[in-house]
This record gives sequence, C-alpha cells and structure tokens, in this order.
Amino acid sequence: MLLSKVCIYVLGGFYHNGLKISLTYYMNIDNLVLIIPVFGALALVFTWWKTKQINAHSEGTPRMAKIASSIQEGAMAFLKAEYKILFIFVIAVAVLLGWSGSNNPNSHAFVAISFVVGAFCSALAGYLGMVVATKANVRTTNAARESLGKALEVAFAGGSVMGLGVVGLGILGLGGLFAFFADSFKAFEGGEALNTTLSVLTGFSFGASSIALFARVGGGIYTKAADVGADLVGKVEAGIPEDHPLNPATIADNVGDNVGDVAGMGADLFESYVGSIIGTMILGAAMVAGATNFQDELNNLSPVFLPLILGAIGIVTSIIGTFLVKVKDGGDPHKALNQGEFASSILMIICSYIAINHFMPESWNYGGNEYTSDGVFFAIIIGLIAGLAIGKITEHYTGTGTKPVKSIVEQSVTGSATNIIAGLGIGMISTTFPILILAATVVGAYELAGLYGIAIAAVGMLSNTGIQLAVDAYGPISDNAGGIAEMSELPSEVRQRTDKLDAVGNTTAAIGKGFAIGSAALTALALFAAFKETAGIDVIDVSTPKVMAGLFIGSMLPFLFSALAMGAVGRAAMAMIQEVRRQFKEIPALKSALVIMSKNDGKPSSEWSEDERVKFDEAIDSAEYGKCVEISTQSAIKEMVAPGLVAILTPVAIGFGGGAVMLGGLLAGVTASGVLMALFQSNAGGAWDNAKKMVEEGYEIGGEKYGKGSDVHKATVVGDTVGDPLKDTSGPSLNILLKLMSVVALVMAPFIKV
Repeated sequence: MLLSKVCIYVLGGFYHNGLKISLTYYMNIDNLVLIIPVFGALALVFTWWKTKQINAHSEGTPRMAKIASSIQEGAMAFLKAEYKILFIFVIAVAVLLGWSGSNNPNSHAFVAISFVVGAFCSALAGYLGMVVATKANVRTTNAARESLGKALEVAFAGGSVMGLGVVGLGILGLGGLFAFFADSFKAFEGGEALNTTLSVLTGFSFGASSIALFARVGGGIYTKAADVGADLVGKVEAGIPEDHPLNPATIADNVGDNVGDVAGMGADLFESYVGSIIGTMILGAAMVAGATNFQDELNNLSPVFLPLILGAIGIVTSIIGTFLVKVKDGGDPHKALNQGEFASSILMIICSYIAINHFMPESWNYGGNEYTSDGVFFAIIIGLIAGLAIGKITEHYTGTGTKPVKSIVEQSVTGSATNIIAGLGIGMISTTFPILILAATVVGAYELAGLYGIAIAAVGMLSNTGIQLAVDAYGPISDNAGGIAEMSELPSEVRQRTDKLDAVGNTTAAIGKGFAIGSAALTALALFAAFKETAGIDVIDVSTPKVMAGLFIGSMLPFLFSALAMGAVGRAAMAMIQEVRRQFKEIPALKSALVIMSKNDGKPSSEWSEDERVKFDEAIDSAEYGKCVEISTQSAIKEMVAPGLVAILTPVAIGFGGGAVMLGGLLAGVTASGVLMALFQSNAGGAWDNAKKMVEEGYEIGGEKYGKGSDVHKATVVGDTVGDPLKDTSGPSLNILLKLMSVVALVMAPFIKV
C-alpha cells in the first residue's frame, strides 16, 4: 500500500489507517485543472535527465561514431523534409478551422489554436525521440562491448525518452489547453460553455492525428524502400550479410528503423493517447448532463477530469517502472522489460482504484440505468487486460519458434509460393482471437458504464503508454546497435549481445503492434461515440440507404488506403534496388570487394591474403550511403500525400454531402474493416519476418539443416519482402486511418449537427 499512498498523495489525497482523508481544500476543480499539466512537465524533466545519462556514455571508436553520425544525419534530413511539408499543411488547415469555428455557434476560432498545439506536440515528441534514439544506438553498441546489462540500460533509456516524451507532451499540451479554454469560456459555471470548451479541444486530437498519419505513412515508405533494397540486392543477389558496410542501402535501412519504428510508432500512440482522453472527456460531459443524482466534489465533473487524472497517474507509474528494468550479464532482457511493465501496470491498477473512489460518486443514474464507480474501475481493468491479451496473441502468431511461424518455415521447402500462401493463412487466422477479445471488451465495458465505459477502457489500455512505448522504442535502438557493430567490424561477442537485445526487441515490437491496433480500435470507438453525442445522433440505422452506402464506402477505404501505401513502397523500393545495383556495378572498389568476399566465402578475414584485406578495407568507405538516404527521403515525402488526402478528405466529403448519419455509417465501416485489415497485415508480415530469421539462425527440416544462402532461405526472404510493407507501412498506417477519420468527424460534428 505504500506506493498507492504515494500516488494518491501527489494527486491530492491519502489513506491513513484505512480511512480516506480528503484534501478537498486544495484539490478543488480550479486547482486540479492547473495541477494536471505539472505531471506532463514532470515527464519531460525525466526525459531530460535520461538524455543527459545517455550522452554521458561514450560513442566508442571513431568508425562507430562516423556510422552513427551518418544515421543521425539521415534521420534528421528526413524529419526536416517531412516537417517542411507538414508546416504548410498545418498552417492551411489551422486557418480553415479558425474561419469555420468563428462562424459556428457550437464552436470557436480557438479550435485553430488547439489544432496547431496538437500538431506541434506530436511533431516535437517525434523529433525528441528520434534525436535521442540516434544517440542511444551507438552508445548501446559501445556498452555491449562491456556487458549485456549495460547495453540494455542504454537502449532502454533511449526508449524511455520516447515513451515519457509522448505522454508528457500529451498531458502538458492537453491539460494546459483545457485549463486555458475552461477559463476563457467559464466552462465550470455550467450551460453550453463546457461543450464549447471540449469541442474546441478536439482540434488538439486532429492536429496529433494529422502528424501521426504522415509520420506513419511517410516513415513506413522510407524504411521499407531501404529495407527491400538492402535485402533483395544485398542479401539475395550479392550474398552479403545484413548490415554489411559494403551495402549502399545499409545506412538508409538503419535510418528507416528510426523514422518508422521510433518517430512513427510514437506519433501513432500519441494520437491514440490524446484521442482516448478527449473522447472520454466528451462522453463524460454528456453523461453528467443526462444523469440524475450525480454528486461529487469536482462540481459534478469528475467523469470529465478522470481521464486526465489517470494520465497523470500513468506518468508516475511509468517512471517508477523504468527503474525496475535491469538485467545482469547472462540474464534475460525480456524478463527485465516485463518486470518493469508489469510492476507499472499493477501500480496503475491500485492507484486508479483509489483515484476513482476518491473523485467519483458511489453510484448514479443515467439513461434509465444505474452505474457505479466500481463499474468504471472494472471497465479500466478490462481495457488493460485486453491490451495485454491482444499483445500476447500477436506474439504467438509472429514470435520466433512458435508453431505458426515454424509452419511457414517448413512450407518454404517447396519455394516462395508456398511460403507466401502459408503467411497469408497465418495472417488471416490471427485476426480471430483479437477480434473476439475486442468484442468482449466493448460489451463488457458498456455493461459496466455505458458508452463512457468503452471510452474509459481505451484510457485504461493506454494508461501505461509511457513505459509501453519505452519498451517498443527500445527495439529499433537495439537493431541499430547491431547494425553499427556489424559495420564497425567489432568482435563477435558484441554482435551476440546486440542480437540478443534485438531478438527481444522483435518480440516487443510484435506485442507493441498488437497493442497499437487494439488501442486504435477502442480509441476509434470512443471517438465514434463522442461524435454521435456531439452530432446529436440517437440511432444509426443500417437499413437506411445513406447509412448503408456510408458503411460500404467505409469498409472499402482500408483496402484503398493499403493499396496506395503498398504501391508507394513498391515504387520507392524499385528506385532503391536500381541504385544499389548501379553502385555494385559502377563503383570499382565495391565490385572488387564483392569478388573477394565471394572467393573467401565462409573464411574469417584473418585467413585472407594481405592484398585482399587491403582492397576490402579500402572499399568499405566507397559506398554512396547518402544517395540511398536521399532516394528514400524523396520517395517517402512524395508518396505519402495521396493516402493522407484520402484519409482527411473522405469524411469531409461524406459529412457535408450526406450528413451526420451517413458519416456515422462511414465510421462504422472503416472501423470494422480497418481493424481486421490492420491485424491481418501486421501479423502476416511479422510471421514472415521471423520465419526468415529462424532459417538464418539454422533450422532443421526432415533431418536436413537449412541456413543462409539455401533455397529455403531465399524463399523466406521473398516472403519477408512481401510482408515488410504490410507490417511496417500499410498495416500500422491503418491505425491512424481509423482514428483520424473519427477525429475529423468529431471536429465536424458541430457543423453538421442533426
């Protein structure tokens, strides 16, 4: 109980001798709205401290520092190019929102401010995460020269900056704007002022969603263009190992790990995090307005404040959890990460219970049903359990050594066609249990607390985003660390340690993708419910022609969006393939080095002739890495526009053309279809990826062992190449599509109100 006492103390109350002593004197509504942003600032202070710790570590050898510098320069070049485009977009949309808000009695011109701040916070979170991740990668490599424990410490510290940066900026930005708007509109005096405040606040989520869309799509296109070029030409055609310095696409591939899996994932969860909070606040306001006998100490607004309070608690529990992630050399990094995550979750559950019972009334009536504070608490628990369960199921279908992944490897004996058939089958069947869990979560949460229960379940699932994202971001940092070790030609034990971290990172990434999809689904439902309330829609009847038409269009959109994303990856990858082939053909030093490697296949460099070693060393710096980085950047920026416009313009066209009810049908269709497509694509791609890795480590089938260079390996490489854009581009991007369209609809709701 000690930790729970600490948590409730910082929130404004404490338990002593089993008796609750309320500190209402200073925890009134006016003070609370100012205290919440402080927790966001606390998270940012923590990230600053962690960044200082990371910078204190050495970069290692001059070659390691040079490689890391190239990766960082490439990552920053991409962000600079992307943010230039997004700056123009943000300004244009802000002007439009400000004009429309000022001419609508249900909104206000301040929605433009909310939009800009949301976009800024999301972009800043991605920038900070990227900067630190590209500093932590080489320092993780150098730490791995000493021990596994030191390497884990540095890698996870880099991930924790991303994780706590996201939740810190989310709570600081959202809480700060809520305090400002509430004061400006006198929201706590009653009437329509609170609804106007929350309507304006939706712009924050719209800004976050806009950045997330382009970060996910653009980052996904970038990383897959580089990855496909590096794998198909480098590994399959040239026969050189992954992350080899002779491969011109290697640096671009390492940059892609950061822009896709650090900045992209961060923007994705930032959007889910703030979207779930805003959706819950709107539904909380609607519940209070329609409830009888609702009485609390926060001017009867505890359901509105609760998601912000839970976000503040989650920051504290996530910070505590980071201190528990430790491993000794020879230990299990996965166990260490789980230790921190589970401890944080348990602490979150305890503190959530105390906070709910402190702020919420014991029971109330709404819509003819009686609800309780315990019901709200259990809805949060359901959300937490659902997120964990979906992640674990994802791990089963995509993890190295699992039965589904083994089946893909075994079917690769007969070639790439059967490999692809097997992967498609695994991806399809993997949607079954996550969907059943989501269905049970929705029904259970609704029975416990109505539509508010569904929304608060999403908040519960995302309550520990700080440490969850830290674990996710740790993966690409470890992956980069292994690449730097390979390119720097460090001793084999260093690469073994980084590979051990990377293997765990692959597992956490798979779980993270499942978690991201599950949270996206619940967040989209929360935003959908908030749209329905704001637009004044009582019932969405699927037998109505307009609703059915919207349903069909919405169900189609994930397919169109995925097709655009896949086509973009294909075009970008082709440009990369041609460039890598050109360099292998036209750069004499590279050409000579490839001949030397082929001649000495399997021999350590110490057994090569002196002349061969000299020629090989000279060739290492001859690859034109910058050209490949430039191709990926230009392709990503160019190709991300079309999918982005589809996601933003479709709900606008349907809403103003067909009305609020038709737009409701569109949201229902895109949510159902999008969740299935996202699960299928992410899991199929993850299974193909780990099937390839199993063969590369050596896998025995029918008494014969297959490894790198075998026909089975080539088949798994083809499968992985097909799966890469599914799991890293189109699949994750659908998370954004679901939420963005719901957010756009929510922002539009005051203008198309029934």
